[in-house]
Amino acid sequence: LHTASSLLSLLLGVAQHMASCWPLSQHPSGQPQVTPLPTLNGSNPRHDDVVGHWPEIPERSPCVAGIIPVIYYSVLLSLGLPVNVLTTVALARLAARTRKPSYHYLLALTASDIVTQVVIVFVGFLLQGAVLARKVPQAVVRTANILEFAANHASVWIAVLLTVDRYNALCRPLRHRATSSPGRSHRAIAAVFSTALLTGIPFYWWLDVWRDADPPSTMDKLLKWVHCLVVYFIPCNIFLVTNSAIVLRLRKKSQRGLQPWVSKSTAILLGVTSLFALLWAPRICVMLYHLYVAPVYRDWRVHLALDIANMVAMLNTAVNFGLYCFISKTFRATVRQVIHDAHMSCTLKSPPKGTVVELVLKSVGPEL
Repeated sequence: LHTASSLLSLLLGVAQHMASCWPLSQHPSGQPQVTPLPTLNGSNPRHDDVVGHWPEIPERSPCVAGIIPVIYYSVLLSLGLPVNVLTTVALARLAARTRKPSYHYLLALTASDIVTQVVIVFVGFLLQGAVLARKVPQAVVRTANILEFAANHASVWIAVLLTVDRYNALCRPLRHRATSSPGRSHRAIAAVFSTALLTGIPFYWWLDVWRDADPPSTMDKLLKWVHCLVVYFIPCNIFLVTNSAIVLRLRKKSQRGLQPWVSKSTAILLGVTSLFALLWAPRICVMLYHLYVAPVYRDWRVHLALDIANMVAMLNTAVNFGLYCFISKTFRATVRQVIHDAHMSCTLKSPPKGTVVELVLKSVGPEL
C-alpha cells in the first residue's frame, strides 16, 4: 500500500508538471523533448553503475534514541569532568612526591580524557549536535574533526606508553632503572601529543556518517580504516602482546615467592587497557558495518547502534577514577587529602558572618 501510494503521488506530480508545461517543447528533429523522470528509489544516475550494499530507501533514517543521548552526555560531562579534574590534582601530587614515570603517564592520560570530554562530548555532541542541530559551517566542523581525532589518538597512545613503561619495569628492570626519569617521560608524552595532533590533520576531510548519503569514496574508506587501525586495532595488539608478557613474567616470579602475583600498578594497567578494549569495540564494529553492509544515513538500526556505541565509547573517559580508587589505597588517601584541602581552603576564605562581626567588635571595643 505504501509503494502504491508513493507511485500514485509520483504520477500525480508528473501529470501536474506536464499540464503546466503543455505544449511540449520540440526537439530540432521534430520529436518532442522528454525530460527523464526521477527513479522511484531516489537513486542518483551518477551512481547507477555502483553495485553494492547500500539499500535503496528514499528517506533518511530517523534518530530513534531521541533525547536520550543528550541527557546521557550532559550527565557524563557534569560528573566526569569534575572527577577527572580531581584525578589530575591527585595524580599531580603523587607524581611530584614519588617521581615515578607511571604517575606521569596516568596524569597525561587523564589530561587527554579531559580534552576528549570538552572537544568531543561538549563541542561535538552537545553544542554542535544538540544545540545547533548540526547547522554549523563546514570549515568549523572539519576543524573540530582534527581536534576530536587528535584527542582520541593522544588518549590511546598515552595508554600505549604506560604499557611499554610497565613492560620495561617488570621484564627489563635494570634498563628501566637506568633510562627512566621524569624528564624522559615528559619528552615521550610531548612527542605523543604532537604526533596525535599531526595525525588528526587528515581527518579534516572526514565525512559525517549521519549525512553521508552517497556510497563511500576511496578517501572515505581510507580515513575510516586509518581511524580503526590507529585508535583500536594497533593499540589493542600492543596491549595484548605486552600484557601477556607482563602476566607471564609475574606468574613466574610469584611461583618463586619473590613478589605478589599482580602488583597494584600492573592491575591498574590491565584494568585501563581492558576497559578501553571493551568500551571501544562496539564503535569499531558499527563503523565497519556502516562502511560495508548498511549506512547510518539509510538504516535506523545502524543509526541507533552508532548512537549507543558512541555513548559506550565516551564512558571510557570517566571510568578510570573509579578504577584507581578501587585498586590503589595510596590514590584513595591522596584524593581524600585533596578534598580536605579544598574544603579547608573554602572555609578559610569565607568565614561565618558572626565571626567577622565578633572580630570587628573586639577590635573596636578598647578604643570606645
